[in-house]
Amino acid sequence: MNNTLILPLIASRRSIFGVPVYDLGWESALSFVSDLASLPVGQVHVSFLNANNANILHSDRRYREIVRDHVILPDGIGIDIASWFLNGKSFTANLNGTDFVPALLTYMATPKRIGLIGARQDVLDAAVARFRQHAPWHTFVPVSDGYFHRRGVESVVAELADLKLDILIVGMGTPLQEKWIAEHIREDHARLVIGVGALFDFVAGVVPRAPEAVRRLRFEWAYRLILEPRRLWRRYLIGIPLFMWRVLQSRLSGHDRVRTPPRFGAKPPANGIGRF
Repeated sequence: MNNTLILPLIASRRSIFGVPVYDLGWESALSFVSDLASLPVGQVHVSFLNANNANILHSDRRYREIVRDHVILPDGIGIDIASWFLNGKSFTANLNGTDFVPALLTYMATPKRIGLIGARQDVLDAAVARFRQHAPWHTFVPVSDGYFHRRGVESVVAELADLKLDILIVGMGTPLQEKWIAEHIREDHARLVIGVGALFDFVAGVVPRAPEAVRRLRFEWAYRLILEPRRLWRRYLIGIPLFMWRVLQSRLSGHDRVRTPPRFGAKPPANGIGRF
């Protein structure tokens, strides 16, 4: 990403474990990313940092090197806690991808061509159908599920070159999706590339969202753990204490304690914009 394209907002970034995370309110973040999707040249990658991804930063050097050049948005209460310990204040808004991406699609009034890669084929198709209902002025293209074999990568990449997309949304899970994007996605494939993890599962209704009250209390992670204990117990029961230990280590060592300017005002999406 060419950082000269986003100089007005560079000052809003805050370091978490050595990677810059943007501190923006909802309105500022939606406007910012929407403008990035309309750039006449260049390509911008958007990622979301949560506690689990922050743990991956410590063990996966390649992933850490890749996301340092991304526009990174804060996702979840864990990153707020880390920011408070390391920088003296939490983030203005919880810009998790599950809420932010649908809100972004609604926010962008100019029709875009949007490609999607990831999940099972049935889940991808269901997600595309929901997106078309959600923002019918955009064109949604289901490029490929996320289970193509490596010998099929060339055909997927070749198709992308012909689609003339404005935005590419990739849901393969972290850090696979970030590495795959870095290795295969070129500037001519799309102006804006977003890694979204399990977003398609949520949009398709395969994995239910937590009730609104649970989300407001910032306990959606616990709700997911109850629903999928065998798959997620390690991420939360081991990952959360490990994450907090690393936050404490960073605090004691003085790393990531940076001075930040006043924050943009927080403003959540109006009228439930972006929600499914």
